[in-house]
Amino acid sequence: MSGSGCPLGLDRADATENPRKYGRPPFRVAVVHGGPGAPGSMAPVARELSRELGVLEPLQSADSVDGEVEELNALLLAHTDLPVTLIGSSWGAMLGLLFAARHPDQVGKLILVGSGVFEESYAAGIQETRLGRLSREERLEAERLVQELQTDGGADPDKVLVRLGNLFARADAYDPLTPAMEMVDCQRRIYQRVWSEAEKLRRGGGFLEAARNVRCPVVAIHGDYDPHPVEGVERPLVDCLRDFRFIVLEKCGHVPWIERHARERFYAILRREVSNAV
Repeated sequence: MSGSGCPLGLDRADATENPRKYGRPPFRVAVVHGGPGAPGSMAPVARELSRELGVLEPLQSADSVDGEVEELNALLLAHTDLPVTLIGSSWGAMLGLLFAARHPDQVGKLILVGSGVFEESYAAGIQETRLGRLSREERLEAERLVQELQTDGGADPDKVLVRLGNLFARADAYDPLTPAMEMVDCQRRIYQRVWSEAEKLRRGGGFLEAARNVRCPVVAIHGDYDPHPVEGVERPLVDCLRDFRFIVLEKCGHVPWIERHARERFYAILRREVSNAV
């Protein structure tokens, strides 16, 4: 779990249709949630942007990297006016990069929010950073929960992932307005299967190889307090992407839209980038 963009704190929401739609057609913006296995976590962003635009929120249910790419492809083909502006958060940013590489004609702009890192060397310290921000009691609990997830220790694995996500959400945030993320469900099986493939892909340079095939403009928005280090996103991508900009938000953790000091600037940047694309 050291190198992923998840887990996130969980505030369960009711499951609904897939994809969820916000605002009025045409739908030319799509938000891609993190996890893997954390559907619904970008609903607040979709609602905010839908004041001005039609926004699609696909909910990923496939249990492989290729499956998630093609599931996203099917949902976008069926429900959006292509090409779309694709906004991915955490794992969703990494998935968005793979999607834009495989389906370049379908993405007009890619926006990476709090992305996971793209080289293994930058992933090594993420879990220690998170644990180091917790109290002694929280750290011991988190270490126990990580062990339970890795060994199938008997507890309900989805509940274990929820609790671990809530602990790490505290470590990921600088000064949050809310302690938890809005999600439909927390799916440990999807998380472990998809993320194990993603880690192998990252170790083999697969994300950077994909980045070289991305044709559209790419913008990364990243908090300076995010345990996923800024340089782990910026440095690998800057040499691979044709049109790339990197924006750092101060006093901001992994999820900008819940941050007291960064939320308004985040949405201002997001609106500007989306309006310049659609």
